[in-house]
Amino acid sequence: MEAAVTTCYRHPSYETYVSCTRCERFICPDCMREAAVGHHCVECVKEGQRSVRQARTVFGGSVARTAVPIVTYVLIGLNIAAYLGELVRPGIIDRFAMLGAGLNGPDGEQYVYEAGDFPGFDVIGVVGGEWYRLLTGAFLHLPPGGSSLGSLPFGVLHILFNMYALWNLGRVVEEQLGRARYLALYLLSALGGSVLVHLIAPYTGTVGASGAIFGLGAAFYVINRRLGRDMRAVNRFMAGFLIWMLISAGFASWQGHLGGLLTGGIVTVAYAYAPAKRRTTVQAAACVVLFAVLVLLVVLKNSALTG
Repeated sequence: MEAAVTTCYRHPSYETYVSCTRCERFICPDCMREAAVGHHCVECVKEGQRSVRQARTVFGGSVARTAVPIVTYVLIGLNIAAYLGELVRPGIIDRFAMLGAGLNGPDGEQYVYEAGDFPGFDVIGVVGGEWYRLLTGAFLHLPPGGSSLGSLPFGVLHILFNMYALWNLGRVVEEQLGRARYLALYLLSALGGSVLVHLIAPYTGTVGASGAIFGLGAAFYVINRRLGRDMRAVNRFMAGFLIWMLISAGFASWQGHLGGLLTGGIVTVAYAYAPAKRRTTVQAAACVVLFAVLVLLVVLKNSALTG
């Protein structure tokens, strides 16, 4: 009596006598996956991968997914793309820079904001409903020739310095936090920097990723402290960071730098010390609460400016 012919469960035309050691279905060489004992089929391998918990950092970031700093690459790409756009159309800066309050005159020029109704003048800036400026300004940089906002003494080095800092800090922070937490940190730091500009210097237009980068600097400090690393080199780095903030106050927005630094520190502390059992929930809640506080501060400032 002849033995029954067995075929692969995925490829019925393929005769085989090898079965999956887990589900016992017959499999052909294309469907075989090496296992500790025998072979597994494709479905059993996928099921096994789903049941294995991914290794995570103490902040909740997935170790496997942060090997390549994708978010850092994307952020650098967006900044560079925006800069190239500015070179082609310089008006982008005045249209999307961070500006709390200003007036556009009938002659097309910008004037200092004053509350009230001025025929022929249009209110611009955050107080005029252009809330997007709170984030778009963080992706713009002054071109070599400057703009109506003024110019930095080192021209194109503005974006080069910021992207160099983002490259060095971003990779380290993203590796520990994971993509979603890292992106939330970056955007909240950028927003926090813009909000402090709006609160203290609402009539001054600002651009640059510095606020977000100072937030990454604060995150770098908190991360190393939370991991119990030798803080001597980190303290020297932070000292240099703070000295640069003081020096750059003469030609850059110290309000944006300080706002980003404080916001980044608050967010990362929430990330670092959230209880493990409710880590994601607490971290997300902290970000939402901080975002709400920043929005409330903008609303209150707008109310004060408009009387």
